[in-house]
Amino acid sequence: MANKIKINKTLLPLSWLYGWGVWVRNKLFDWKILPVEKFDIPVISIGNLAVGGTGKTPHTEYLIRLLSRKYRVAVLSRGYKRKTRGFILADKNADSRSIGDEPYQMHRKFPEIMVAVDSDRRRGIRNLMDFPKIQRPEVILLDDAFQHRYVKPSLSILLTDSRRPFYDDCLLPAGRLREPAKNSKRADIIIFTKVPLPQPLPSRGGEQYSEMIKCAALLELQSPPPLWAGGKGERYYTFFRYKGLLPVFPEENQIQKESIERLKKESYSFLLLAGLAQPEDLVQYLEKYTSDLQTMIYPDHHDFSRKDIGEVTEKFNTIQNKNKWIITSEKDAVRLMHNPHIQEEIKGLIYYLPIEVVFEPGQEELFTQKIDDHVRNFKRNRIMAEAADTRRH
Repeated sequence: MANKIKINKTLLPLSWLYGWGVWVRNKLFDWKILPVEKFDIPVISIGNLAVGGTGKTPHTEYLIRLLSRKYRVAVLSRGYKRKTRGFILADKNADSRSIGDEPYQMHRKFPEIMVAVDSDRRRGIRNLMDFPKIQRPEVILLDDAFQHRYVKPSLSILLTDSRRPFYDDCLLPAGRLREPAKNSKRADIIIFTKVPLPQPLPSRGGEQYSEMIKCAALLELQSPPPLWAGGKGERYYTFFRYKGLLPVFPEENQIQKESIERLKKESYSFLLLAGLAQPEDLVQYLEKYTSDLQTMIYPDHHDFSRKDIGEVTEKFNTIQNKNKWIITSEKDAVRLMHNPHIQEEIKGLIYYLPIEVVFEPGQEELFTQKIDDHVRNFKRNRIMAEAADTRRH
């Protein structure tokens, strides 16, 4: 059943003040007092209305896989909590501190695409478009950019946690919304993420699989969205599937991929190390595979200090079971792999769980067609416009 959304009613007056500031800012864009720039390239924005935890990075990675088959793709992020400033294009020297953990994660997984960071997205896009034509991206993905209205995306994708949909939430600080729910009308596509599934997960294909997912979605989305929620935005439903365990330090471990089901049979103990906005999802998943799960939870995007690593090592050493591993998320893994404080003797025992986005059956084809049509039609319309302009001159 859906979680009851907690609203701190005592903070509602502050939410009203916050909302007034957001309203003024958005009106300045609507009235064209603040500049909005459009670009002659498909710019797809992936964002949300709430703070953290909706799955922007996995969905951005899904789009990378989809689009990089046909086009030169670039991802542009602000690089949250990086230690650098200005425009930076990821290269072989990049790490989580120079470009941020999520951009670095994408850079490692997709070295063939451009991954750049810049808090000024207009400047970032211009810098990407200044590359020679043979290198210049043909599609740009804007990570976490729904509120960045200085750029007008050609397609806007809005994500919302199916268990805490934006239309049942309220503004910060009483709730978790960064701007009013009605502003979802700016989105072309709305994806309800993290739709829970019955366990065990049935095999793919067949009516039973589809019906189980639809039932899960209906259970979690009991209150239908208001008519204004999303405006023209098409709605899709996705869930996350955890993949096999991978070592954070592959050079320290002979096992390069492990099945968590086998670890369950071997009665492994796990110490979960996570700096996530919503670690509960990972906790619930791991609880199904061990009777001994201990956790060390830190704030989202946490930069693990010497003291933190010392405390983790100390707690790990207190676990009596000889079969034990430290498990972390993929986002945490990219911060840990360059951490100088991790002792050599535990490096071979730290693994992470990558995740992938899965659409409700029947929707993936519709979604991929929507994205493909958008990029293809944008490029075709631009070619036609350039030809018409040439004829006029």
